[in-house]
Parts: sequence; C-alpha cells; structure tokens
Amino acid sequence: MIIAAQIFATAAALLHIYIFSMESLTWTTAKTRSVFKTSEAEAEATREMAFNQGFYNLFLAIASIAGVIALGLGHMAVGATLVFAGTGSMLAAALVLALGSPGKAKLAIKQGVLPFLAIALLILGLVLGN
Repeated sequence: MIIAAQIFATAAALLHIYIFSMESLTWTTAKTRSVFKTSEAEAEATREMAFNQGFYNLFLAIASIAGVIALGLGHMAVGATLVFAGTGSMLAAALVLALGSPGKAKLAIKQGVLPFLAIALLILGLVLGN
C-alpha cells in the first residue's frame, strides 16, 4: 500500500508541477486560459496572483516528492509527514476550489483525486504495516 501511495503522491506532485507551469509561466496564453475558463482580460488582471499561486503548487509538489523519497529510504515518520502535508494541502485546495467556484468542480476533481488516493493508501499502508 505504501508503494501505491508513493506512486499516487508522485502523480499528484507531477500534476501540481504542471499546474505551476500553467499558473506561473503560461497564465495568459490561449491554451491555459481555456483550461481555467478565463478571458484574456481576466488573465491579465490576475497574472500576479496566478504567478504567486503557481509557486504554492510547486512547493506542495516538492514537499510530496521529498516525502516519497524519504519513504523510499525507509524514513517512515518523516516521509509520511511530508506526503500527508503536501498531498493533504493539495486535497484541501481542491475542496476550496470546488466549494468556492462550483463552476470549476471538474478542475477541482482532477486536482483532488490523486492526492486523495495517496492519502487513503498511505493511511492503509501505515495501519496495515505494508
């Protein structure tokens, strides 16, 4: 279960690195605007906010990857803590998105499913000892 949790935590981290790239690097492009359903004017007006928000996603990804590495090296307490912190924050952000912007529920589900699975599998792995 812990290995499966590591796989989902890594997938969640990779997704959040992609989100970082969209928010911080390509926010005003047509492709990214279509993903986030924003107009050109909205993208320009929120450019600085999105740039900052993208880095939050990157830092959550880094924490999750650091946790996956720590787990792989046998440091269960540190690794689990980092994976729970990183993916738990990702899942919480997805819930905030879904509740705060119901029109973006599909994006929230895409953002939250991988962290949810990582958390659930890590809990099972820790409880069951595998």
